[in-house]
Amino acid sequence: MKEYTTEAIRNIALVSHSGAGKTMLVEALLHFTGATTRLGKIEDGTTTADFEDEEIRRGLSLSTAIVPVEYKNVKLNLLDTPGYTDFVGEVISALRVADGVLVIVDSVAGAEVGTEITWSYCDRFNLPRFVVINKMNRDNANFRKALGTVEEISETRLLPVQLPWGEKADFKGVIDLLTMKAYPGDGKTAQEIPADFKADAEAAYTVLVEAAAEGEDALLEKYLEAGELTPEEIVRGLKKVVLAGGYIPVFVTAGSAEIGLAPLLDAMVNLLPSPADAPAVVAHGKDGDEKLTASDAGPLAAAIWKTTADPFVGKITYFRVYSGTVASDSRVWNQNKGVEERFGTLHLLRGKEQIGVKVVHAGDIATVSKLSVTSTGDAFCDKGHPLTLPVPEYPHALFQVAVFPKTQADASKLSATLSRLVEEDPTLSWKQEPATNQTILQGMGDQHIDVAVRKAESKLQTAWNIEMPKVPYQETITREGQAMHRHKKQTGGAGQFAEVWLRVYPYSEGDFEFSNDVFGGAVSNSFMPAIEKGIRSVMKEGVIAGYPVLNVKASVYDGKEHPVDSKPIAFETAGREAFKLAFKEGGPVLREPIMNVRIVVPEANMGDIMGDLNTRRARVQGMDSEKGRSVVTALVPLAEMLRYTTDLRSKTGGRGVFTMEFSHYEVVPTHLTAEIVALRQKEIQAAREE
Repeated sequence: MKEYTTEAIRNIALVSHSGAGKTMLVEALLHFTGATTRLGKIEDGTTTADFEDEEIRRGLSLSTAIVPVEYKNVKLNLLDTPGYTDFVGEVISALRVADGVLVIVDSVAGAEVGTEITWSYCDRFNLPRFVVINKMNRDNANFRKALGTVEEISETRLLPVQLPWGEKADFKGVIDLLTMKAYPGDGKTAQEIPADFKADAEAAYTVLVEAAAEGEDALLEKYLEAGELTPEEIVRGLKKVVLAGGYIPVFVTAGSAEIGLAPLLDAMVNLLPSPADAPAVVAHGKDGDEKLTASDAGPLAAAIWKTTADPFVGKITYFRVYSGTVASDSRVWNQNKGVEERFGTLHLLRGKEQIGVKVVHAGDIATVSKLSVTSTGDAFCDKGHPLTLPVPEYPHALFQVAVFPKTQADASKLSATLSRLVEEDPTLSWKQEPATNQTILQGMGDQHIDVAVRKAESKLQTAWNIEMPKVPYQETITREGQAMHRHKKQTGGAGQFAEVWLRVYPYSEGDFEFSNDVFGGAVSNSFMPAIEKGIRSVMKEGVIAGYPVLNVKASVYDGKEHPVDSKPIAFETAGREAFKLAFKEGGPVLREPIMNVRIVVPEANMGDIMGDLNTRRARVQGMDSEKGRSVVTALVPLAEMLRYTTDLRSKTGGRGVFTMEFSHYEVVPTHLTAEIVALRQKEIQAAREE
């Protein structure tokens, strides 16, 4: 592959709902431009972009693939993102490094939930975009209907730049309004527009020229005076309105049939921004914020947007250069980690194929292997000119599983493997839950977790079993309680003796407070740490159901000791038992985590969702509507939300989405407490018998 400078690069993300045909469109563009000799197929597992074993097995994209397409001395870095909503983190990472977007829409299904989600992220990143209505050769394909569904979700006006030449089995090619020519098949050759499409084309052309004239004052003046613009002027004006976000051009294709490719490629080259045209990126330096434009002459600033583990190559780090250049066999500074990294050979990826390069120019996307500490979200810069780059916000995890290693060898690699997975995917997270003593892996849905578990086994050689996580309940008291315990142990030789009188109180200022309120020296101060240690050991393992105890104050107010037999171990035991008794006197209760949940569903599903929330002990906080969809906010116990991702999708046909974050702890209703306690006692008993 030849070397491309900033002006000759286009970084374009392809986003859509799952199954709209992104991967096959990329495959068709590669074949059309001569990069491949035959068209790969998803069902055969032969496409360039879906090369992972797991992607081939499932027949869908699971991660973003970079596929550079060379066309008319321009390199289009196409970022083929997953359409399945569980892998939205990959979409966010790709949009972060893209300068333009192709939103692919199925000609039959129209805009779907995945289209809406990715559209909102394009808005958030403020990216110029095209709408590509794909699969126009399908039975039931309907250009106008599909376009109408996109208009419903877009606040920006859509502008057809092409019209389909026929539909369904009669889809022959495209009528390109920029050139006012018809392009059959892949679009290499132009011909006159057929008579029966002429009137529609001329009406749409008038709208297009008016939109292009809005891009520049001089063009608007000329158009108002002369009533027309040259093709070059139309492209110039149109590029400006597209970059300003005034209009979104609409194209038509049939990727798998290789129809409409050349006009789409021409439009990507002419209308979407090069990195030099894109807005400046704000980086944080030692003297404050700096605006960086894509220039080889600028200070080095490169963002690490993705890392992957490859069993053969090792760790692969994907980066985009925002400013400056990077060379193979050089050293760069990782500002986030405060270390210097040594680069070997830099590569451009085309699917899994690695193409070695000497220099990566400003605006380009490349990879480097075997870096020691760099992870996703870091930035490369010059040591003498430190810079960090903004990192996008990723959605909170919605789905949890408890992870158990299959063997002792897997157990020793558990935390390292989890950390590696989380480093690669910002929407994955893991934690050790002390309340249940489980290792919890959190992701966006069951498919997301399933892929992570398979990746751990196939690429990182760590095998796990997973199960539904236990809810991290807490124990506390509702009133003052008091008790005493005498510990007396007489055996041959030295005995043990300790007596502790204890009060417990609800304590809202913190997790625990211990006070020594003994007067007159009934218990020596030297034994107080032992009593506290005994109490803390009970607090860890719980009193009524084996969950941690919190928000309690313990006060030792009396006791007895023996001049010979009293030892710290005796007071530790007495303190432990006295605390258990006092705790049971203090009106003990279980508390459960309550989540703040926001659910967005089509209005037609609202009744079902409200009925379902009532069965989940939800307290609805508010109801609203947003772009024709219903929004519910509610406080719901975590115990009722563990599998809500799957339930919501099935209830709304995949159109419902929700976010969830921890709010606070609340007392569990009495009728449920007995069930939870009984279940926990069974578990503890079973564990002892093992």
